[in-house]
Amino acid sequence: MADTEMKHAAENISPSDQWPSAGVDQEHAQIYTITPEDDARVRRKIDMVVLPMMCLVFFTQYLDKQSLSYASVYGLLPDLNLSSQQYSWLTSCFYLSQLVSEWPFIYLMSRLPIAKFVGATIVVWGVVCMCLAAPTNFAGFATVRCFLGFAEGAVSPAFITITSIWYRKEEHPLRVGMWVTCNGLAQIVGALMMYGIGQYTRLAVAAWRVMFLICGGITVFAGILFYVGMPARPENAWFLTAEERVVAAKRLASEHDGGDKTSFSLAQVKEAALDIKTFLVFMFGLLVTMSSPVLTFASLVIKNLGYTSDETLLYGTPSGAVQIAFIWVGIGGCWFFPNRRCLIVMLLCIVPLVGCICLAVLPETAGWGVIVASWLACVISSQFSILMSLSASNVRGNTKKAVINALFFVGYSTGCIAAPQLWDHPPRYRAGVVCALVDWALVYVFIPWYWWVCWRDNRRREKVQGESEGMGAFLAGVDVTDRQDERFRYTT
Repeated sequence: MADTEMKHAAENISPSDQWPSAGVDQEHAQIYTITPEDDARVRRKIDMVVLPMMCLVFFTQYLDKQSLSYASVYGLLPDLNLSSQQYSWLTSCFYLSQLVSEWPFIYLMSRLPIAKFVGATIVVWGVVCMCLAAPTNFAGFATVRCFLGFAEGAVSPAFITITSIWYRKEEHPLRVGMWVTCNGLAQIVGALMMYGIGQYTRLAVAAWRVMFLICGGITVFAGILFYVGMPARPENAWFLTAEERVVAAKRLASEHDGGDKTSFSLAQVKEAALDIKTFLVFMFGLLVTMSSPVLTFASLVIKNLGYTSDETLLYGTPSGAVQIAFIWVGIGGCWFFPNRRCLIVMLLCIVPLVGCICLAVLPETAGWGVIVASWLACVISSQFSILMSLSASNVRGNTKKAVINALFFVGYSTGCIAAPQLWDHPPRYRAGVVCALVDWALVYVFIPWYWWVCWRDNRRREKVQGESEGMGAFLAGVDVTDRQDERFRYTT
C-alpha cells in the first residue's frame, strides 16, 4: 500500500519539485555527494542565520505573554479596576482567540510561503501589543488581548515546521531547545525591564503601559527582520552558495522530507485524523499547559506573601534561570540518549510536580519555601521543547505537519483557556495548584502510550522491510507522509 501511494506521489511531481529551482543546479544536485565537512559547514551557516531569528521571535513572543504578569504587580489591576476573576479571564481570552486562529492557520500555513506568512503575523501582533497600553477598563483590555492571541496563533506551530524543514531529526532537540530557552531569558529580561521602568517615577503614563509599548516595539522590529531575512527553504537560502544549497537540500532529503510546499492535501488531513499519534500530540499540548497559569500567577503568589512590587519582581526573576537550566538538562539528555526523549520528558516532569506539591502543602509562613516552590512549579519549557521536537521529528507530509502541529497548539490553547479559571482564589490559588498536580500525573499515562505506539510501528516496519527488500523507496522532494514512507522510523 505504501509503495503504491509513494509511486503515485512521485509520478505527480515535476523535476523542479524534487529540487526547487531557486539557486539549485538540478543536474549538479543529482550527482553531488555531500561529505561530513560539507554537512557541518552548511549546518553552521544555518545556525548563524535561521536559528537566531527564530530565537529572537520566540523571545519577543514570551516577553509579550509575560508582560501581563509583570503589569499585574505594577498597578494594572487597580488602574483598570480588575477583580481576580477578570484577571483570570485576561489570560483565558488570549488563548481562546489563539485557539480560534489555529483553524484558518492550518490551511494558510500549508498554502503560503511559511516564512513570509509568519513574518507578517509577527509585525501585526507587535502593533497589537503596543495597543495594550491604551485601554482604561476590563472590556477594552480584554478585546485587545483577544486580537493579540489571534495574531500570535501561527508562530509556535510554524516554528515546529520550520525546524523540520531546516534540520535533521537528531538535530531537532538542540535547536528547539535553543529557541525555547528564550522563554526563560524573556522571563528574566522582562522582569528586570519592568523593575527598571518602575523605578522611574516621573513617567507621564503608568509604568505597565510603557512596558507594553516597549515590548510591542521590539516585536515589530523582530517581525520585519524575520520577514526580510528568513528564506522560505534551504534551496533558496540567500546566505548559502549554489553548492551549499544543494548540500542543504540533500541533507534534508536523506531525512525523507519534502520541504516547504504550498499545497493542501485532503488525504493527508484524513490520515492525520485517523492517526492515534495525533490525539496523543494534542494531549501533550493540553497537559503541559494546564499547569502553565503558575507562570502568570507566580508573581501574585509571591506578592500576596507581603512583598512589595519591586521585591516581587526580583524574587521571581530566578524562575527564568531555573527554566533555562532544566531546558539544557533536557537538551543534554537528548544529546546523550537521542532515542529516549519520552523517558527524559517523564524525568523532567518530576521537577514541577515537586514544586506544585510544595505550593499545596507549605504554609504562607514558609516564605522562601513558597518562592522556591513557585520556581520549580514553573519548569514547563523543558518538557515543552522536547515534546515539540518529537512532533517535528515524527511527522512528515506538508499538510499533515501543518495539521498536527496546529492541533498540538489547539491542545495548548485549550489548557491555557480552562486552567486560569481555577486560579481565582488568592492568596494561594489551591484549586489551580491541585489541577496542576493532576495534570502532571496524567503525563505519566500519555507519554508511555505515545512511546509504545511509535515502538510498535517501528518494529512492524523493521519486520516488513526485512521481508521485502527495497520497500518504500524514496524520491527526494516527494510530499509523502510518515505513514506512507515505510523506511521512515519514529523517534521515541
